[in-house]
Amino acid sequence: MPVESEQPKRHKGVSGVAIPAGLFIGMGIGFAVDELVAGLFIGLGVGFLIMLIVRAKLGEW
Repeated sequence: MPVESEQPKRHKGVSGVAIPAGLFIGMGIGFAVDELVAGLFIGLGVGFLIMLIVRAKLGEW
């Protein structure tokens, strides 16, 4: 009789939403100041920073 190993329950976090949200915010700012590419890069960087901060606070490492 095979023994089933229990999979650890994975906690679904909200930190993964930070990168796409940062990109959309950066895209909006880029359109507003007529610098789309720069806005996207800034939004991507801010999204990564927010994701790291949220993961550190919630202990999702």
